[in-house]
Amino acid sequence: MFLGLAPVPALAAQAGDVTVQQAWMRYLLPGLPAGGYLVLVNNSDYPAVLTGARAAACASLMLHQSMNMGGTAMMMPVASVPVPAHGQAELVEGGYHLMCMAPKMKIGETLAVTLDFGDGSTLAVNMPVYGPAGAP
Repeated sequence: MFLGLAPVPALAAQAGDVTVQQAWMRYLLPGLPAGGYLVLVNNSDYPAVLTGARAAACASLMLHQSMNMGGTAMMMPVASVPVPAHGQAELVEGGYHLMCMAPKMKIGETLAVTLDFGDGSTLAVNMPVYGPAGAP
């Protein structure tokens, strides 16, 4: 007779449970950071946590959040972005976003980005590169 424990369900959604919508990068000029924007949709019963991103076209690709503190607009690095169960997280202008330092890209290209999640899973995303005016 086997008296093993029942499997424990995952406590976090995996990248396979998360889909990406409206992904794009804003490229300004050489030497200026580029911004990455997208919507993460979590289709699972568990929350997901975006913990980072990587792209060969960026010297570093960080999670940032724009905020207004006492009338002063600021951008701050953040360690993670929560994606609620059956919900979404928006990485948009004026909120959470990706910050690409020392970008090596051109307008019209598609940038390969890997998103990292707190459970160790990853999600590959292709992000079209647009100019200062943003997505059409």
